[in-house]
Amino acid sequence: MLNKINFLTAGESHGQGLMGIIQGIPSNLEIDKQYINYHLSRRQKGFGRGARMKIEKDSATIYCGIRNGKTIGAPIGLIIPNLDWKNWNNIMNVEKHQKSGKKITLPRPGHADLAGIMKYQFDDIRNVIERSSARETTMRVALGTICRKFLEELDIHIASYVTKINTIADHNIYDFPIHSINRRSDKSEIRCLDKKIEKQMINTIKQAQKNGDTVGGKFQILVSGAPYGLGSYIAWDKKLNAKLAESICSINAIKTITFGRDSSSDNYGSELHDEIFYNNNHFTRSTNNAGGIEGGMSNAQHITISATMKPLSTLSQPLQSVDIKDKKSKMAHKERTDTCAVPAAAVIAESMVAIVLADSILDKFGGDSMQELKQHFKSAQF
Repeated sequence: MLNKINFLTAGESHGQGLMGIIQGIPSNLEIDKQYINYHLSRRQKGFGRGARMKIEKDSATIYCGIRNGKTIGAPIGLIIPNLDWKNWNNIMNVEKHQKSGKKITLPRPGHADLAGIMKYQFDDIRNVIERSSARETTMRVALGTICRKFLEELDIHIASYVTKINTIADHNIYDFPIHSINRRSDKSEIRCLDKKIEKQMINTIKQAQKNGDTVGGKFQILVSGAPYGLGSYIAWDKKLNAKLAESICSINAIKTITFGRDSSSDNYGSELHDEIFYNNNHFTRSTNNAGGIEGGMSNAQHITISATMKPLSTLSQPLQSVDIKDKKSKMAHKERTDTCAVPAAAVIAESMVAIVLADSILDKFGGDSMQELKQHFKSAQF
């Protein structure tokens, strides 16, 4: 449902690397690989990540579309090598190879395995595992970071923090400036803003590790600086909340999205809706239960989004499954995995939100260069 920005990722989890192209970024946006790599490093952190994160040191190479540190209006191409490729050269070689490894025939409950082999008529689940893996989101973070930089030029900031791991929840209401939240949450092993709750969350993950299990949770995304009127009410596919929900739900293991107040269905309308006032030549609100979006459009308040992530599907103590070859009941395949990836999912969601908001800004204000866009953006503020 993007109108001005297009992006595409390619690559397999244990292939040579990941490729990405993003098109529609105006010219003269300053961007460098250090900025992209900083946000890639944030995705790799978090208590409960698996051994893969000790191998990969994700670093993007800007292949095209940028000259002398600035975008030139052309498609931007990025490449991120998989350092683990050297251990998978035979299995994942693009050429026909005699040592391609034993076929995987035991689908994991909760994963793309069974539906994937039925859809594409594979006899080896490896073909599904490699692309359905969350490794692909590495490139989405890299591409989304370009959009983040674009938004920051307009003083629009995106942050996130973890609000729940399994049954341990953070119900605190924080009034930190949004542009400072990531500095705080990134200091936490679990991206939690409360130290006491952080310890409880970590203990829950440790218990899951001990049991060969996995845990999910929730995180919140916050956006400051979004102007009035991103998105539209005129058609179903132009609503900002629909676009944001689609982008976040595209992240592996995400199950639910909520905008604004989580418990909105429990309230009367008189309790929920944000009353409107007018002070100092501006419309104001005393609450933000709507989460910054009304009628499919941004209303100039902070955008707040909560997302729920299920426990990851690969378990070190696997569940019951059926061998697709002999149809006999067996335990599911074991693949290298994380115990908890909720902190990483929050960072990925930041990038997906950045892509949607950058697209919505360009759709509303237009501009082929950053100078032109900023003029349009400034003239439309009221």
